[in-house]
Amino acid sequence: ASLAGGVSLGGVVEGVVGGSGGGSGGPVFVFPGQGSQWVGMGAELLDESVVFAEWVGRCEVALSPFVDWSLVDVLRGVEGAPGLDRVDVVQPVLFAVMVSLAEVWRSLGVVPGAVVGHSQGEIAAACVAGGLSLEDAARVVALRSRVIGVLAGRGGMGSVPLPVGVVLERLGGFGGVSVAAVNGPSSTVISGDAGQVAACVEVFRGEGVSAKVIAVDYASHSVQVEEVEGAVREALACVVPRVGEVAFYSTLEGRRVDTSVLDADYWYRNLRGTVEFDATVRLLLEDGFSLFVESSPHPVLSVAVGETVEEVGAAASVVGTLRRDEGGWRRFLTSAATAWTHGA
Repeated sequence: ASLAGGVSLGGVVEGVVGGSGGGSGGPVFVFPGQGSQWVGMGAELLDESVVFAEWVGRCEVALSPFVDWSLVDVLRGVEGAPGLDRVDVVQPVLFAVMVSLAEVWRSLGVVPGAVVGHSQGEIAAACVAGGLSLEDAARVVALRSRVIGVLAGRGGMGSVPLPVGVVLERLGGFGGVSVAAVNGPSSTVISGDAGQVAACVEVFRGEGVSAKVIAVDYASHSVQVEEVEGAVREALACVVPRVGEVAFYSTLEGRRVDTSVLDADYWYRNLRGTVEFDATVRLLLEDGFSLFVESSPHPVLSVAVGETVEEVGAAASVVGTLRRDEGGWRRFLTSAATAWTHGA
């Protein structure tokens, strides 16, 4: 409302519009996996955005058959509500927030020309693209995250700021550790046995590399996931994917795919396979997309996208949505203004 009325807002970015809708048909909406969550995310926006509140409500209804907690209570931090330290809570909550933020962007006229998701972020991407109904997407994120809980306590993941080729050369001495995700030219995630991952990270740190252990106790995208293959496929057997309206770029396949293939098999492989985020961003750039909007409560993939853009030498921009401890309408409008100056 303030922007539409011409009122100056502190913190709004000024600039020259540098494109038309993000290049090839509109901006790319980017949906991360875990890592963007923070206590209180979305609570302020619930009170300040009718669209956000409406979609959080829709997500709560869609999730309700599969969870025994209230989405709104978790977002508001109501006493007795479960915390975001549980995988079967944080993943559905992040899904709901990301989908709802995407709808706020749409309400402002910023409509995606394509979507891309990282790990569990592909569930939100599929929903926003129209490839999964809200109900089926809720089923996938809620039931799959519940199954993942079986793996808790044995696995670990680590972040290594080196090219994937360099990381692969060093993994031979660490049994059960593999590459989980390739996020950027110098951004690789490893996954596997918790002790082996920690040991691997320490070796890199001893060489002056700022590697770190990620705060999770299960090993997504590793061989450990194969233990729950049957349970995941059974839980998601009734999911019915459909042809979406928005281009879906798969980080599992590293290419654009028809969303009608996003069945139980896909969502198991999404959990087990390597996340080819860097390769998929490169393809999006090749296909002419020039604006990436990270639809999340805190930008966690924007740096990786920016590094890929820089290495490719493309003329493209990356914009976040909310930020940690800046989760209200003012922050959203600031992000919208930034997107506008870059052609949204």
